[in-house]
Amino acid sequence: IGNPIGVKVSDKCSEADLLTMINAFNPNNEPGRLTIIVRMGAEKLREHFPKLIKAVQDEGLIVTWQIDPMHGNTETVQGYKTRRYDNILAEIEAFFDVHDQMGSVPGGIHLEMTGDDVTECIGGGSNVMSDDLESRYHTHCDPRLNAEQALEIAFYVASRLRRRRMQAKEN
Repeated sequence: IGNPIGVKVSDKCSEADLLTMINAFNPNNEPGRLTIIVRMGAEKLREHFPKLIKAVQDEGLIVTWQIDPMHGNTETVQGYKTRRYDNILAEIEAFFDVHDQMGSVPGGIHLEMTGDDVTECIGGGSNVMSDDLESRYHTHCDPRLNAEQALEIAFYVASRLRRRRMQAKEN
């Protein structure tokens, strides 16, 4: 396989398993070859993710770290598969916090979103409540952030990236 590869890992992935996987998929340690997509939920990410980063750093391996805050935060509310905006944002915040702590680079974010005014994810500035889910629940698969929720996430990510850039200039 010569193309770039993305691998999703949960909190159940051990440091040893991650290193074995990285060495198998990227034996020449080529930059840009392997993206590790973490999906753990905010609390588990804060606890488990630093150990994974440290193991990779200690071995001198090159990966791109990406967060998938959607799939670890899916639940059923009133018969609808949904996600809570606050949980999605908390996992993104934890992702940036851990990278800041570890001196590593947050390389990407996977979001499921639409520009439509749907009511598939609960919360955010659009204040979607659980009782609103049925009004504009249009997904045929996974619940998506609506346009307002997605923009809120984008502005949060931009603020974190700006903060990192400013801190790098100070150092």
